[in-house]
Amino acid sequence: MPRRRPSSHAWLQEHRRDPYVLAAARDGYRSRAAYKLLEIHTRCGPGLLRPGMAVVDLGAAPGGWTQVALQHVGSHGGVVAVDLLAMAPLAGATVIQGDFLQEETVVTVRQTLGRKADLLLSDMAPNMSGMKAVDQPRGERLVEAALAFAAAILKPQGSAVLKLFDGPGFPDLLRAARGAFAQVKVVKPKASRGRSPEQYLVCQGFYAPCVNLEGVDARHQAGIHL
Repeated sequence: MPRRRPSSHAWLQEHRRDPYVLAAARDGYRSRAAYKLLEIHTRCGPGLLRPGMAVVDLGAAPGGWTQVALQHVGSHGGVVAVDLLAMAPLAGATVIQGDFLQEETVVTVRQTLGRKADLLLSDMAPNMSGMKAVDQPRGERLVEAALAFAAAILKPQGSAVLKLFDGPGFPDLLRAARGAFAQVKVVKPKASRGRSPEQYLVCQGFYAPCVNLEGVDARHQAGIHL
């Protein structure tokens, strides 16, 4: 059996001692990421997640954010979890395994909700290669696509929480979000590891019929078509 590299062993030890990993096991959450959304909700006011809302969770697996959403929307709300990966069922949520960039997935989400969404969640990250020059543009394209997806499924005055990584494309992505939402905050939850460049755009008051991605990458501007 091959021996673990020292870096892998150190990461595993850190992971096992992580207070949010321990808390997730104690509280029944599928991932430590649940505490990121819980803090974002607390910091951005009770209107972000509330009873009766229709919520779409992109990149949902393994389901930590979906669990938090379910707790807040209650029995009169609805949560649709979307991921390329298979995800174990969660009572009260509809799980769709598919590519949110494909029109058929967009249609399925709309049909499942039966109405426009109140909130779009995205804790997506690209498959990391370890090369910043490759990973950074991949992450930016995911945010671009999530913004375009928001325009396709959000109701007027809807909200979105989108993960992005600090980098060269950050100002343009922030500008695009501010051109579509009345209020945009940049939040880094305490549950985000200190060395991670991840941040979250908390966007509220959707008002634009489309998202202007000029200066970023207009590949998805006209819709969710590739």
